[in-house]
Amino acid sequence: MAKKSRRAKAKHRARVAKAAEEGRSQQPGPLPAEVQSPTRVSPKAQDFTSRYQYVMPEIKRIGIIAGAIILVLIILSFVGIPSG
Repeated sequence: MAKKSRRAKAKHRARVAKAAEEGRSQQPGPLPAEVQSPTRVSPKAQDFTSRYQYVMPEIKRIGIIAGAIILVLIILSFVGIPSG
C-alpha cells in the first residue's frame, strides 16, 4: 500500500492546527497549566528524536567504511604497479 504524500500530510496537519486554533479561540478561560509550563519538551523535538534515532549509528558506520576505503587507496598508491 502506498504511503501518503507529504503534501497530503501537510494539508491534514494544517486542518488539524486550524481546528485546534478555532477551539482555543472559543475558550475564554486561562490556558491549562501543562501548556504554560516552560520546562516541557516540545512535541516537535520529541518527534525528531524518535523519528531519526537511527541516524547517528548510520553516520558512524558510513564514516568507518569511508575511512577504510581511503586507507586502502593510500596503501594501493604506494604499492602500485611499477612502470617500465
